[in-house]
Amino acid sequence: MDGVPNVTRADAAAAVRNPLAFIAARWTPEPRTVRRAALAALVMAVAIVVTGGAVRLTGSGLGCPTWPKCTDDSLTTTSEMGFHGVIEFGNRLLTYVLCAAVGWAIIAARSEKPYRRGLTRLGWVQFWIVMGNAILGGIVVLVGLNPYTVAAHFLLSTALIAVATVMWQRTREGDAAPRPLVGKAVQQLVWAMIGVSVLLIAVGTVVTGAGPHAGDSSDVPRMPLDWETVSKVHAVLAWVVVTLTFALWFVLKAVDAPKGPLARTRDLFLVLLAQGAIGYVQYFTDLPEVLVGLHMFGSCVMWIAALRVLLALRERPVDDAVTPVPAASGRFASASASG
Repeated sequence: MDGVPNVTRADAAAAVRNPLAFIAARWTPEPRTVRRAALAALVMAVAIVVTGGAVRLTGSGLGCPTWPKCTDDSLTTTSEMGFHGVIEFGNRLLTYVLCAAVGWAIIAARSEKPYRRGLTRLGWVQFWIVMGNAILGGIVVLVGLNPYTVAAHFLLSTALIAVATVMWQRTREGDAAPRPLVGKAVQQLVWAMIGVSVLLIAVGTVVTGAGPHAGDSSDVPRMPLDWETVSKVHAVLAWVVVTLTFALWFVLKAVDAPKGPLARTRDLFLVLLAQGAIGYVQYFTDLPEVLVGLHMFGSCVMWIAALRVLLALRERPVDDAVTPVPAASGRFASASASG
């Protein structure tokens, strides 16, 4: 009968000093596992945005009126806090699920053979963004849902989605130098589209900050801007992104680009049309909460689709010259390598 491996004091000490290296020395995940871990982190990054929107749209932004505790005397929500307390506290708990997903992505990337430092770093960037956004979320509560902090909270989540998308893409590529699939002019057109997309998302946070859904009550201050004017600017930017995407598709067809960039551009165009339809319907129906929430989800999907267009413009084949992390001598092998 197989026995439990003997773990020495040296092993235990090494595990405490560098747990990631300890795991990597004993586990080699399949590439499929690494891809799934990166995808899980991306899905949770979107989920935290959507549930955060649900907190605001249900007026539960101050369901837990303080931070890091839910009340001065309780770490969790209480029965007296009712529905809003449950919604707000549930969103806080989901942050731990997001941390677990990002942690799994880091461990899987660190344990892949050969060791991919760049991929592991992308996981750590996500971790620090999550930590920063958790602190910012606490500040949002402590300052009574100030719209500027709420906007910053959303933009930092958008940055998290960007890094998670890049990591997910990198799990399906090698570490060789990127090789462009299109010319310089096409790349510049895509970068222009990405730039306007960032501006579109940023102005969207201003629409939210000036709009009626304050997150708790009418007492929460709003940005001193005319909501309808900002909404029209937001719509104009959306049409600019649609136009650039449509132009990109024709350019890619004209230069006989590979199928990858064409497919990703088509996907983005369809997402933009759906997102635009939702945006106009919610505008003319006085912003029903369900449609606003769906529009927030669409914003995440649009951002991912735009980034996938950018990432599809090059390929990174597997570099045969990449070698594993040098193994340390002795029983512990590579567990002493850096995490």
